[in-house]
Amino acid sequence: MAHRDKSIIVGLAGNPNSGKTTIFNNLTGANQHVGNFPGVTVEKREGHFNYRGYRVTVIDLPGTYSLSAYSVEEIIARNFIIHEKPDVIIDIIDASNIERNLYLTTQISELGLPLVLALNMSDMAKNSGLMIDYNYLSKLLGLPVIPTVGNKNKGMTELLDAVIDLVENGSELEPATVKYGKEFDKETSQLTELMAKDPQTINGYKEDWLSLKLIEDDSEVNKLISRHSHADDIFERAAKSRRRLKSLYGDEPSAVITDRRYGFISGACSEATSMTAERRHDVSDTIDYLLIHPVLGLPVFAILMWL
Repeated sequence: MAHRDKSIIVGLAGNPNSGKTTIFNNLTGANQHVGNFPGVTVEKREGHFNYRGYRVTVIDLPGTYSLSAYSVEEIIARNFIIHEKPDVIIDIIDASNIERNLYLTTQISELGLPLVLALNMSDMAKNSGLMIDYNYLSKLLGLPVIPTVGNKNKGMTELLDAVIDLVENGSELEPATVKYGKEFDKETSQLTELMAKDPQTINGYKEDWLSLKLIEDDSEVNKLISRHSHADDIFERAAKSRRRLKSLYGDEPSAVITDRRYGFISGACSEATSMTAERRHDVSDTIDYLLIHPVLGLPVFAILMWL
């Protein structure tokens, strides 16, 4: 449904070196200013422009590889998405390094806001022999996927059209979710029930996302839950969940969550991407060269056998 005030706020997310700043400059031109995010010295770039009758404000979020609470940049990006609730998030992805970049996508998607993927540097991916079926990838992820070439200003119109269409009409696609398994579902549902007893404390947060973060022992979420009227019960339940899941999987739950996300990404990419014959030969030739090398051959062979 269209906004009555005809204004849109867009958050621009992405990994470092994904071309995010170039796309920000393409969209906003000279209509931008630089300040700092509240309470920190991290630079905040904000730009404005008009498109299809809308006044669009774009916030260039700090480049991050994830939305974990391990760095100031990650916390800023996450808090902006949760608290400011932009109308749309554009996730800029380096198409030539798609699997690593999609890890951030899975985390943003779990927050439940409208999301558009810009597969940037799509020309470099193609030139390197990586073929991407953008329509099929969109279907698998349940998200709009737009190929772009930021340094040539290509795909910007299509990207903006996808944003406006999402605002006006919503998405015909249902975002795909990472399946963590029935054991995780059992633990998160118990945490969700406890958190629901004080809904004001968790206002604005998705309970299932908070439950996962509690199992990951996320420091920022722990601070939030400490203000909950049932905080002690929640922390006790989360600790039991971590112990139980670790005993079941033989690894820290946070590591299992990461593995499941990458498994989901790998499955989608294996379905929607392929290598040209030339690239496959290049990879095969490189491996052959390393294996027959008089110095590197034995160590490389040993590593391959260990994997």
